Formats: sequence, structure tokens, C-alpha cells
Amino acid sequence: QVQLVESGGGLVQAGGSLRLSCAASGRTFSTYAMGWFRQASGKKQQDIVAVINRSGDLRYYADSVKGRFTISRDNAKNTVYLQMNSLIPEDTAEYHCAATTNPDYTGIVLAAELYAYWGRGTQVTVSS
Repeated sequence: QVQLVESGGGLVQAGGSLRLSCAASGRTFSTYAMGWFRQASGKKQQDIVAVINRSGDLRYYADSVKGRFTISRDNAKNTVYLQMNSLIPEDTAEYHCAATTNPDYTGIVLAAELYAYWGRGTQVTVSS
């Protein structure tokens, strides 16, 4: 089992940048595929933002953030990051990191329902 704690959210003006971090507990972080999802106010669903496989060599980005956001991970520090540049008001949401593991699979995982572990989230607010 892994516990996830996000940090780095806040209030930023449009055009600004933020870097989110997600620290994971446990000694098996390198076996987990990781993802960042976001939940806009009043919505129940988690929308995919970016995901990365356990070795860090495969990534996927939602079209809405491609070219502006970068997901990365440091397995030595048990941490996954989301660098967010050129923020726009539509990026306002609560951002959650998630983890999942499958010993037979080394690729990326796109579906939120396949992630077994979730952090509590960090709020990102972008003002216009």
C-alpha cells in the first residue's frame, strides 16, 4: 500500500507557473505508474491531466495541457512532479495524484478507475 501527499498548489495569475509535488510513502514507489488528475469545483469526475509509467520513459498528456505541463518522477525521492506553465483560468481545479501497480505491466495507465491509491489533493486557482 502507498500513501500520497500532494503539495505546491496555490493562487496564481494567468500566465504564471506552479510546480506540484506528490510524495509517496513506502519502498516500492518505482513499481507504481503515477498520474495527475484534476477535479473542477462542482464536478464529481476526475479528469486526466498527465500520467507517467513506473520507469519514467512513457508519458501522456491531456490535449488541454499539452505543451504547457510536464510530468516527471524521481524514484530515488519517491516523488512525482507536475510542472505547470502558462496557466489559464480553465486550469483551476483540485489536483490529485494517483498510483497504481501491476507487476506484469510497465506502460502508462489512462483510466482514473484503474488507480488504486489517491492523495487528498491540492487546490490550484488561476485568476484572470
